[in-house]
Amino acid sequence: MTGAWADALQRVMRGLRADRFFLVLLAALVPLALLSPIPPGGYTALVDWPTIAALTGLLALTKGLELSGALDRLGHWLVASLPTERAAALGLVSAAALLSTVLTNDVALFVIVPLTLGMCRLTGMPATRLIVFEALAVNVGSALTPIGNPQNLFLWQLARVSFGAFVWHLLPLVAALMAALLALTAARFRGQPIQVMPADATQPLDRSLLAWSLALYGPFLIATDLHQAGWAVAGVLVLFVVVRPAVLAQLDWGLLLVFVLMFIDLRLLAGLPAVQQGVQSLGLGQPVNLYLAAIGASQLVSNVPAAIALAEYSQDWRVMVYGVNVGGFGWMVGSLANLIALRLSGDGKAWLVFHRYAIPALVVASVLGYLLLFGAAWY
Repeated sequence: MTGAWADALQRVMRGLRADRFFLVLLAALVPLALLSPIPPGGYTALVDWPTIAALTGLLALTKGLELSGALDRLGHWLVASLPTERAAALGLVSAAALLSTVLTNDVALFVIVPLTLGMCRLTGMPATRLIVFEALAVNVGSALTPIGNPQNLFLWQLARVSFGAFVWHLLPLVAALMAALLALTAARFRGQPIQVMPADATQPLDRSLLAWSLALYGPFLIATDLHQAGWAVAGVLVLFVVVRPAVLAQLDWGLLLVFVLMFIDLRLLAGLPAVQQGVQSLGLGQPVNLYLAAIGASQLVSNVPAAIALAEYSQDWRVMVYGVNVGGFGWMVGSLANLIALRLSGDGKAWLVFHRYAIPALVVASVLGYLLLFGAAWY
């Protein structure tokens, strides 16, 4: 296995050298380090290690499913079941949104994107565009429930309202955005019948690897939800080292490095005195200012840190939850799910396609959120 790990290291290094987002983060670290009062020795404390642990475990389990051949076979079944490219796109986008309401947006992508890649290899459908639409879908779907994404969970705990009350507040925004997304999906994918590409063969099914991967999924998610992500990922990694070390050799370790560096950069930026003073001068006691600040902050530091930061200045969860969920669109940093989807796509230019749709989506969602919030009786 030494050769496999050497190949994996070379693959990671090649990927990072070609990863423009990683290079931008690396370049930004230099001025941030000079401006920040935090010493380099404190950078490890800026990383959200439970998130990194959860991401590592999900990467390993999804790679296990992929290498087992199960997703390939499921892709063949979908091709045989769905009559047209439009139907396939609508089905996958809807499934991504639905899964994200209960499994969180990140987990939904780890399930849907590998399946999408396999199906697109079979059919020649535009994989990158479909994955971008799925990224938009999980941002929409996860906004509906308190457990759909981390910022909702945080704000739900802050609000101390019932599950149903939280869902009812977000329902108009999510329903409108989902209707718009499905209409756009129907328009951007053709109604022609799906055809399997020539010379395609079904990947052999590794039943043992499939069984291990599926058996670990539930306990891993439960342990992570109980804030034991470190122990959970340790168990997953040890088991794969024993039963299938090739799974770990093929993980996207570069994605983990990108997330570590992103946490450091964004939290150094958020900790700058000038940034903190700027936030204090925004007049966040005004609901409109709070809404716009939540959207803008999400574009800079992503919506989870934005929610945590703004909660220091306001208790108005109704406005904040709209703002940070709308802020998941637009710039790819707006939501960590965006970065995961783009990385899993394997397309170095996927970010161009993403912004072609996500920036207009941010404009539409911002206007819609504004109308729903400030036309309501409580304001």
